[in-house]
Order: sequence, then C-alpha cells, then structure tokens
Amino acid sequence: MAEQNYDIVVVGGGPGGYVCAIRASQLGFKTALVEREHLGGICLNWGCIPTKALLRVSEINHILHSLDQFGFKADNVSFDVAKVVKHSRDTAKTLTQGVTHLLKKNKVDVIDGHGKLAGKGTVAVEKDGKKVADVKGQHIILATGARARQLPNIEADGDVVWTYKEAMVPKKMPKKLLVIGSGAIGMEFASFYHDMGVDVTVAEMVDRILPAEDKEISDFARKSFEKKGMTIHTGAKVQEVKKTKGGATVKLETAKGKTEELQVDNIVLAVGIVGNVEDIGIDGTKIEVEKTHIKVDEWQRTGEPGVYAIGDVVGPPWLAHKASHEGVLCVEKIAGLNDVHPLDTNKVPGCTYCRPQVASVGMTEQEAKDAGRKIKVGRFPYRGNGKALAMGESEGMVKTVFDETTGELLGAHMIGAEVTELIQGYGIAQTLETTESELMHTIFPHPTLSEMMHESVLDAYGKAIHF
Repeated sequence: MAEQNYDIVVVGGGPGGYVCAIRASQLGFKTALVEREHLGGICLNWGCIPTKALLRVSEINHILHSLDQFGFKADNVSFDVAKVVKHSRDTAKTLTQGVTHLLKKNKVDVIDGHGKLAGKGTVAVEKDGKKVADVKGQHIILATGARARQLPNIEADGDVVWTYKEAMVPKKMPKKLLVIGSGAIGMEFASFYHDMGVDVTVAEMVDRILPAEDKEISDFARKSFEKKGMTIHTGAKVQEVKKTKGGATVKLETAKGKTEELQVDNIVLAVGIVGNVEDIGIDGTKIEVEKTHIKVDEWQRTGEPGVYAIGDVVGPPWLAHKASHEGVLCVEKIAGLNDVHPLDTNKVPGCTYCRPQVASVGMTEQEAKDAGRKIKVGRFPYRGNGKALAMGESEGMVKTVFDETTGELLGAHMIGAEVTELIQGYGIAQTLETTESELMHTIFPHPTLSEMMHESVLDAYGKAIHF
C-alpha cells in the first residue's frame, strides 16, 4: 500500500487513543488512528464498561434477595449466567459501535492493524503478518495500553486460573473463588461474585485491602465485606497452587505465618498491570522504559523527538479518565493552545464500583500529614442522612481533609452507595481552588446523598448540624 501522510498518528484506540485522535482532528490536524483489535480498548471492551454491567446485575441480585427490607416478597429468585454475560457483552458492543461512529464523524482515518515505530515519523502497520501500510506522521502518539500482570508461580490458564477477561465471561458460577489482589479490580470481582452467591476469599500481600485508599476507608471496607460473609486475608502470600479435577488446592501463608489450605473452583489474578511496550518499535530509540511503562514529561513527550505516550502505557494512576485527559492535553499542547496545563495526578479521582462503592480524590489523611500539612478532618456517616436511610443504604461515610491554615481541600474519601457519582463535586472544588468557607456557603439540595458532602466539610470545622 502507498505511503499515507498525517499530522498526527495515534497508535492504540482505547479511551486515551480514540479521545486523543478525535480532539486532534477537531484542532485541524489530519489524523490517523491505528488499532489492532477493538476500538475502545480494554476499558470499553474488557474493563470499565462491561464490569459495571456485571456489577449492576449483582446489585440487582442483592436487592432481590433483600426484598423483605422494602416490604416485598419473592420466592425462588434465580439467574441465567449466559444472559448475565450477554448483557455485559452487549453493553460493550453498543459502545464500541458508538466509538466507530464518533471517529468517522470527526474524520479520523482508522487503520486496522498492529502499529510499531519504524524510523523517524513512521508507523509500520501489519495485519496477520502482512504489511498494511507505512503511515507517516509529524507527531506520533503511543497509546498501547496495558495487560494483566501474571505471577511467576501462578500462570493464568483461562480454565481454573482467570485474568479479568475470563472472570468477566464465566460459563457457570463457581461455588468457591479466590481473588488474589485487593485493588480496585480485585475488589470489584470479589464483590460481583459474592453478591451472586459465591463463597469468596481475598488474599492481599500488603497489610490492608484497597491499599491506595485512605486507611480509614480501607478499614471500613474490610469490615463491611467481612460482615457480608467474605473472607479476607491481608499480609498473606500464596505459596502454591495445585490444579485438581474441576478446581485447585491453594496453600496460603497468613499474616501470622500459618499455612492454610483452600479448595477453590477458580482463582482470579488481580495483581496489577504491565505496560504494552513490546513490539512497538521503541528499541533503538531514545524512549525510556521504567518498570514496563514509558517515561514521559509533563506534556506526554518521550525521549524520542516527535513521539509521545499516554494512558496505561505510561505512569499511574492507570485509569481511563486519566488516559483521556492526557490525550487531550497532549494534542492541545502540540497545537500551541495557551490554556493547556500539565496533569496534576493528585486531582485524578479514583472509583471502585464494589458494594459498598469507594471513591476518592486528592491526598489521604496520612499523605497530608507526611507532607507536613497541619490539617482539619471532617466525617459524616451515611446513617445520619435521610436519603441514604430511605434507600436502605445506611452503611458508609464521607471524609474530607483540609489545610488548617489556608482552608484548601486537600482530599476527599468516600465509601457507600453512589459515591462514584458524588466524588466529582469535590473534584470540581479542587479544580476551582475552593476553600472550606465556599463549600460551607454552598447550598446542597435536600433530601440527597450530596448533603453528606456538606456535613463532612462542616464537621471538619466543628459546625456539623445533623450529627
């Protein structure tokens, strides 16, 4: 195929890549997007979206088995695993088609194939081992994403030991499940399967679950999960996995140094991600890789002139919305726009869609103390909120951390129903550099869950009304 020339070539069509390509085209750049598999990437096809569809199903299953709380009665409630999975896959498929439409609408040329750097300003594209094109670009943006990390002694086989992909499309529900890793991915799968009636055990190497969260929130989450019947081991190490007929025998070393033996049907590996830096042509370039991720500056520039990188293939936090933001700021900086700002990762909200949900933005209480900040901390419990009680969701809390001297909102941490929808309020407050006084004088509607956000601010300064 003849050479194709573009202003910008994006390699990878996930939430970073396709958003980046659309914004580049909007800015007047002739843009190409190279994608080897699915537009929308892991997030849309095998991550963010289909997992939320599954979690919605498990939430419904929980409600159906708690109908007495609301005055209803239903007998012999059951579900069809195949239909549960189909709902999740159909949701992903619908959005993939939407991305295709958006790229076409914005006049982005989509090139089907595997792209790799092939000299200055060139991306070589292959499909099924055959050359598709040499695509020339003045600016090349790598958005190749990441994949699940494997453990050396516990290789995923797609049968007994699952990655997120297999865990998303079970042919039948296991009776007993071990989840290794308690970050957002691990706890979402643990929550889904537990709410679908599976006996779930979680094993985490560090001393608490959801280790990226504020410790108080992590502790609250653990108590909540254990109260529901989930078994959680922190400070634990999986010593050995032996496949058996229809399952596995797992030797687990607990925090107390004792060895426990578990019989499980399946294991979910949720121990982090590895950047997709192989076979993308970076050997022999000035691109630096650290711990499988590409190093970039504040404008997403790599060490190789004219080559940039965004999303999960670069540094943390490894979140879809962070990848999209990086894609936009990258091309806006290339375009020379004046109001572009480097990404402040401290202002990237994190959300975990387990039950109860967890959401946060900014510094934890400990991080603020470690930074030498003199702080004020506010809290408000779900049980003190009328809307939460009406919903039958009295379990949760909202926590805020302020700089005592300036009133700056340093961080916000939430656990409970719908907190993933609430956290953006504190995100906006941080972006606007809102102080505690402005938040206190903001009128929050009643009755809503958002009132707890107001009360938490008030509590930090000894002014809480309803608790």
